[in-house]
Amino acid sequence: MQKKIVLLPGDGIGPAVTEAAASVLQQVADIFSHTFTFQEKQIGGAAIDTFGEPLPADTLQACKEADAILLGAVGGPEWDRQPPHLRPEKGLLQLRKGLGLFANLRPVKTFPSLLSSSPLKQEIVAGSDLLIVRELTGGLYFGTPSERRDEGQTVVDTLHYERNEIERIVETGFQSAMLRNKRLASVDKANVLESSKLWREIVDEKRKDYPEVAVEHMLVDSTAMKLITNPTYFDVIVTENLFGDILSDEASVLTGSLGLLPSASLRADALGLYEPVHGSAPDIAGKDIANPLGAILSAVMLLRYSFGMEKEADAVEAAVNEVLQSGFGTQDMQVKPESIVGTEKMTSLVIEQLMTAKVSS
Repeated sequence: MQKKIVLLPGDGIGPAVTEAAASVLQQVADIFSHTFTFQEKQIGGAAIDTFGEPLPADTLQACKEADAILLGAVGGPEWDRQPPHLRPEKGLLQLRKGLGLFANLRPVKTFPSLLSSSPLKQEIVAGSDLLIVRELTGGLYFGTPSERRDEGQTVVDTLHYERNEIERIVETGFQSAMLRNKRLASVDKANVLESSKLWREIVDEKRKDYPEVAVEHMLVDSTAMKLITNPTYFDVIVTENLFGDILSDEASVLTGSLGLLPSASLRADALGLYEPVHGSAPDIAGKDIANPLGAILSAVMLLRYSFGMEKEADAVEAAVNEVLQSGFGTQDMQVKPESIVGTEKMTSLVIEQLMTAKVSS
């Protein structure tokens, strides 16, 4: 099978972890007789420095023509004083909007060998395995007007949703629940917000099409508490843009390291943008100490959601699990000092495990 993948390394540690994920994908192509072609483009701060804008038209066009996109990270202190339209993060928002990527999927799963890395008690986080489905192109981040008035003394941000925007993300939530344990928590603030009242109405309409899925309406504040006190309670969480952003960042602490967490941003035709949840971490860029596993596991999601390559995705996921079970980790993970490895070594360990598993099969 032939597939075209656009690489967007971005800023900070983005180039290092993107290279790691691309190396793993190339190994998958070699093992399973696929052809993956990679095209590298710029986004974020790197694009601002070269082209004067965070999302060059050439980058957006290449992504539109790709089968999948793999992103590293964007941002850094050197661009903090740029005007809003020239911030690196603006490029990512524009890319999501330009490609119509409305569904953000963030799986959060603890690894038995790393339970001690979590800031929470092991008995609380053990067995946590949940998926947050976040609406990505509407809501407070994209509402207009968003401005300052009265010489900066008054601010206005507008939360705007169309019915069809809510319907399609709720549908994605139900479909995701059907592929897992058929439990869906719909998170809103219906006791206060009109947008949440419509959200809840649509969930109740959609649930009739999915009688096998157990649905629970939850307020965002009580959800935030339950994520920390009883994370195994959740299977799939579906929510709007702002709530999903906050809850997914909160849930990320369960594993003990942001470096382990992948994400996917999808549209209906399976085109996806895949990126680790962590930021650009400019303080460790170029030091070969960044954790590449979030990017590698994002590549797993790429194989699964955009390419439909379940066998290949399972093989990479199993290789990562085996490496972690062997005790290896990067500096952000609580492993024995003698088992701490760098970015390149961690990547090579995953590739070696992939090769070993292929030979033994």
